[in-house]
Amino acid sequence: MPAMQQIGAILFALALLHTFSAKTFERLSHRFPRHAGLLHLLGEVEVVFGFWAMVLLVVMAFVAGPQNAIAYAETQQYTEPLFVFVVMVVAASRPVLDFVQRLVDLLSGGRPVLQAWLGLALVPLAGSLITEPAAMTLAALMLAPQIFRNGVPEWQKYAALGVLFVNISIGGTLTAYAAPPVLMVAATWQWDSAFMAANFGWKATLAVLVNASAVTWLLREPLRKGADSDAAAPAARARTPLGTSLIHLAFLAAVVLLAHHPVLFLGLFLFFLGFTSAYPQHQSPLILKEALLVGFFLAGLVVLGSMQQWWLQPIVEGLQPLALFFGALGLTAITDNAALTYLGSLIDGISPQAQYMLVAGAVAGGGLTVIANAPNPAGIALLRKGFRDESIGALGLLAGALAPTAVAALAFFL
Repeated sequence: MPAMQQIGAILFALALLHTFSAKTFERLSHRFPRHAGLLHLLGEVEVVFGFWAMVLLVVMAFVAGPQNAIAYAETQQYTEPLFVFVVMVVAASRPVLDFVQRLVDLLSGGRPVLQAWLGLALVPLAGSLITEPAAMTLAALMLAPQIFRNGVPEWQKYAALGVLFVNISIGGTLTAYAAPPVLMVAATWQWDSAFMAANFGWKATLAVLVNASAVTWLLREPLRKGADSDAAAPAARARTPLGTSLIHLAFLAAVVLLAHHPVLFLGLFLFFLGFTSAYPQHQSPLILKEALLVGFFLAGLVVLGSMQQWWLQPIVEGLQPLALFFGALGLTAITDNAALTYLGSLIDGISPQAQYMLVAGAVAGGGLTVIANAPNPAGIALLRKGFRDESIGALGLLAGALAPTAVAALAFFL
């Protein structure tokens, strides 16, 4: 369907433009209160790609026929959006967060600067075990009251957000299953976790530590002032019993192990919902709305992104290894990095050097925009309330991510 491919590319470009102007819609919602509901909806970053995916399917129904539109929608792979939805809800449950907070308190001795550093360094690296979406959820919820709050300058919040997104993107490369762009090529190129640790993991770890240390030093004063104000706050709620936390962690581990089997992890999720209902005294409200919006965003990206292969693959195929690294890094800003590496896996005879450069560029650029890496929409959904107008600007994120992206790129050249 050549005509539909061109229409798909146009709608994809409009979705990108909409993503970069989402903050404008939020401002307009305050200016025009009569239409505030609609403008606020269009200003939700998580809604953008789902909205334009529906536009694509409606246009396809008129151009190619309703049956072709339905067939196209039904033949797409939605495992990743479903997994991100489930893992976000489970990882953000109160017993899991309490367990992680206990661990962070133990390692940090209660010092706020060290707590923030662990949230920006240790948790992203733990993404190699618990997957990147789970790590993003945990890190965002841990860091929100420390950094993404009133009293912290906006530019410092964007600096911290850029570091968090970049560190999550590269922190999952110590294994072969946790980072979506690695997962797309691991089986085809026969990359196992030992290969990832030897070729990517130690470099990613170095970059994560440098990025986290730099931005924590930058934020040292707001972190200390925040700790002083917290000292006068009312006592925190009672923590969850350890046994309940361990059961939730078992649910999380099972979901991660079943990440490629949506029927099984969705069935397990229903058991999880039943368990949380059975012990409401140990629970906080589950983040179902936020997780559903993120799943909607990623599903829309799947529907729209599948239409872009016709122009993306020739670009990837035509680049030499060094150009491929910078090309992948740049293209990641306008498309999902897992989609880029998947296209690379389709190229016959791609050299080992080119394979490395493609994946390294894709993960290094994973923090530049909200669509660059699958877990990013989760971070946006959980942290946007801490920003002005409760909206995260695309240009602010890009500016905040430039320095940590450069550090990651340099590390992968070592």
